[in-house]
Order: sequence, then C-alpha cells, then structure tokens
Amino acid sequence: MTEFNHHPKDLLAFDRISVAQPFWRGFETAKNQVGIDDNVFLHAGPAFTTIDEICQPIVNSAAVGAVFEGLAKNLDDAIDMVRSGEIILKPAQDFNVVTPLAAVVTPKMPLHYVYDGNHGNQFCLTPINGGTGPAIRLGQKSDEAVEHLRWINGPVLDFMVSGLGEGVELIPIASSGLRHGDDCHGRTIAATKCLFDELASRVRGGVVSSEISEFFGKSPSMFLNLWMAATKTMMLAAEGVTGSSMITAMGGNGVRMGLQIAGLPGQWFTEMAAPPNGEIQEQLSDDRRLGAIGDSAVVEGLGLGAMQISGAPEQVKVFKNVLPDDFEARSEALKIGAHYDFTEAAPKIGIPLRSSLNFGAGPIVALGIIDKAGELGRIGGGIYDPPLSIFASAMDALDRSYEPGPIL
Repeated sequence: MTEFNHHPKDLLAFDRISVAQPFWRGFETAKNQVGIDDNVFLHAGPAFTTIDEICQPIVNSAAVGAVFEGLAKNLDDAIDMVRSGEIILKPAQDFNVVTPLAAVVTPKMPLHYVYDGNHGNQFCLTPINGGTGPAIRLGQKSDEAVEHLRWINGPVLDFMVSGLGEGVELIPIASSGLRHGDDCHGRTIAATKCLFDELASRVRGGVVSSEISEFFGKSPSMFLNLWMAATKTMMLAAEGVTGSSMITAMGGNGVRMGLQIAGLPGQWFTEMAAPPNGEIQEQLSDDRRLGAIGDSAVVEGLGLGAMQISGAPEQVKVFKNVLPDDFEARSEALKIGAHYDFTEAAPKIGIPLRSSLNFGAGPIVALGIIDKAGELGRIGGGIYDPPLSIFASAMDALDRSYEPGPIL
C-alpha cells in the first residue's frame, strides 16, 4: 500500500489529542455532573430505536441499577419499570460517560471523574470496574449482582478515595502497562497492579484490608474503566474540529454498533452489530451470542487494545485464530502518531475515517461475548471487525457538511 498523507483537519484533531492529559481527580455522579433525571440510566453504544429493541442483558442491568438506586423494591418490579419506559435508557457517551459491556450507569452511582489537565474543560465519567464476581457489566438479573454493586460502591470505593489524594495521572500507568505486555483493553494486568500499588502506597498508615487486596489480585481489569474514561477524554479534545474524520466515539449496545467523528459532534453513525468472532462456552448454540456491546470500543477507536495487540503476546495467543490476517498492517496504517506523555511505551494513536477508507478496513475491537438471553453473563471473548459501511456513511455525511477551502 502506498503511503497515505493525512488530511490537515485530521492532523489538527490529532494535535489536540496528542497533548491531552487525562487525570483521575475523584468521584462524581451523573446526576450532579451532567444533570440526568432520577429515572434516566445510561448504557453503552448508540441509542435504541424502541423500548422493545433493548437487549435483555441491558434490561437486566438496568433492573439491578434500579434496585441499587432504590427506585424499585425488587428486580421483577424493576424489569417492569424498564419495559414500560418508566426508566429511560440513553447512550452514555452522549453525556461524556463510558460504560463497559452491558453495565448501566445510574444517576447517583459514584463514578470516576477523569478530566483533561491540559485543556481543562474536557471530562469523562465511568463506573468503578466490577472486577470478578456478579458484576453489573455481565447483564445478569440477580440479587447477587445488586449486592456486588453495593460492595463495589462501598468498601472498594472507600479504598480508592482513601488513596486518591490529589489525583492520579493515567497515561504513565497505561504506558507502563503497555511496556509490560498489556494492550490497555483486553489485558490490563500490569496497569491494574500499578494502580493498586499507587493507591495502597498513599493510604494513611499503609493499611489495606486483605479483602480489598485479594479482590484486586483476582480482578486484572480494574484499570480498564479508568482507561476508557481517559481515552474518551483524549478523544473529546478533538471534538468540533470542522472537517475532521477523527473517531471520537465508538461503542455497541448489543443491537447496533456506532461511532462519531470530530467534525460532526453528537451524530451517531450505526450498523447492526454482529457478535464478536471468538470461542464461546461448549454446548452453547451460536444464537446465544449477543451482538457487539460496550463502550470499551473507544480504546480501539483511539488505537490501543486490539489495535495494539502485537505488543501483548498473551492476547495474541488468546485471539490468534480469529485475528484478521492484516491486523498488524491495520495497526500501522490506520493510526497517525504518538502522544507526548507516553514514555515507557510510545504507541501510535488517533484513527481518522480517512485512514480506514484508504486502507479498506476499520479498527478491530476485542470484546467480551455476552449471553443474549441474559442468563449466563460472559460466555466468551472475541474480535469484532466493524463493517466498513459505518465509516463510509460517516465520511459521506462529513463530506456533505464540509466545504474545504483552497489549500494555500
């Protein structure tokens, strides 16, 4: 393939991304920070077109969230509230929030507050990762999921608050993780350990309960949600650059996969979401696979995760049978350049649609595969390869909205 010269507007958007500095400063709620009503819950990916379209795992998670919030006495009543429209579901990224897999964000749930220390006015919120156990991201309707959510937002939250201090800069942790074999999405083992060690070192008296230590030790994805918020915060630095095709949002809701670009802020471009390609539990039929789901796709939309999988040998082993033959070529061709604050590892980031359309393929995304019936939770993991039609339709809309001036 011939060398592709990036469009000036995409380079401008990348310049803004490359100096963004995401910091985890504390915790906020969606009600306080973005003003959602008490009956509005936020989900991954683009909007559902009807109530009936909402996939069962998100209905289940919304029910868990309703009991957690105190809006419903039990899960059955909560399900009725979702199915009747009494609880309203909206896309998280439309409110500067990102959420993994089938997890919903409720109005009063404590959320990581991540902001851009350089630009100042950019921020993103995300729930605490549920780690191991019956986490809300798995989309199961159970009292155990409610209790686990309360525990995450009780003892785990208290530990994080006690060690946060003035805040944590997130790129150095991600950079260190990349150097030690993470990809910052499917594998965040090294970054999670770095995060825990940093927080534990700041706790007054140096005392960390054995329960919390054990939980972090068994939950290698605890850094992921923070990194999703950091990624989205960097993307938001590019939002509003007229004529830029830089990806600024990406995610699936189990029914549709969607994305947004810098030059058309707030506009989703979507296609029906096929399930990720990967192995699932034995004896399960393929129709139990839910379509691609989760806002964690923003990590690949920026250029990490599966788009940096060559630097994560253990992830390559996991997905070797389902990675497209050109995955290394895509990683090199689709991205623009390095971020200034990545020091231990300096991956290229920033993916404009123009790069994907020039190459003939978009960024691949590593995602968990969720049980469509909402009973078994995560049933496998795989690689999702978004249809090029999403990128083409967004690029067509951008071309129609933007009249480039003469190049001087």
